[in-house]
Amino acid sequence: MLAFAHCEAGGRYALDHVTTQATPAGGGWKLDGAKAVVLAAPSAHKFIVSAQDGTGLSLFLVDAKAPGLSLRSYPTQDGARAADLRLDAVQVGAEALIGPAGGALPLIERAVDCANAALCAEAVGIMAALNEVTLDYLKTRKQFGTPIGKFQALQHRMADMVIATEQARSMATLAAVRADSDDAAERSRCIAAAKAYVLQSARLVGQQAVQLHGGMGVTDELNVGHYFKRLTMIGLTFGDVDYHLGRFSDSLLAA
Repeated sequence: MLAFAHCEAGGRYALDHVTTQATPAGGGWKLDGAKAVVLAAPSAHKFIVSAQDGTGLSLFLVDAKAPGLSLRSYPTQDGARAADLRLDAVQVGAEALIGPAGGALPLIERAVDCANAALCAEAVGIMAALNEVTLDYLKTRKQFGTPIGKFQALQHRMADMVIATEQARSMATLAAVRADSDDAAERSRCIAAAKAYVLQSARLVGQQAVQLHGGMGVTDELNVGHYFKRLTMIGLTFGDVDYHLGRFSDSLLAA
């Protein structure tokens, strides 16, 4: 199992913000630096680590048990695991270099675009599941002797959730179609637009699902709360709404 060790403290979502250094040493490389919030790191056998090698950004394959590599692991809000990595004079061989030296940034940008397209699809699936369980709850939960789904105000909120999900589905489809594009600018613009819109819809659907279920919507015994936590984590992974709105705006100005 591999984990991508790229993000660093203070970098926000900027993919070119890397201070970890790779120095030639003994026919291989010596890595020094720190990585933050490496997803699935506690379970990983190897890490794909980004570092500056003097010519640009490069990627290195590092064994999880390499001397000088330490982890501080913790749970994430959605129940998964992540860790902060520390690399202190970690020695790797010349074969650890992945791809061309100094040419990793375009590869990282493409990989993250593909990851965001996948996250958009996952978010739409979660929204659809929330709609299904919320509609079922409105049909069965009774108040004043009648199912609460007969109250017009709640019908309107349910309709808003369905509309938001279907619009997000269209944007997720756009992201999936553009994820393999060789036109980096077009791919980046479309996926930024999709991620921003999907996250806005996910926030609406997630909050409405919790509210329509009442207090039980945030309990661990009900899957609604777990879905909402996962949507929250998707909203913070590889760029939040504001970040992707900024990317989309910048791409329009550049065009």
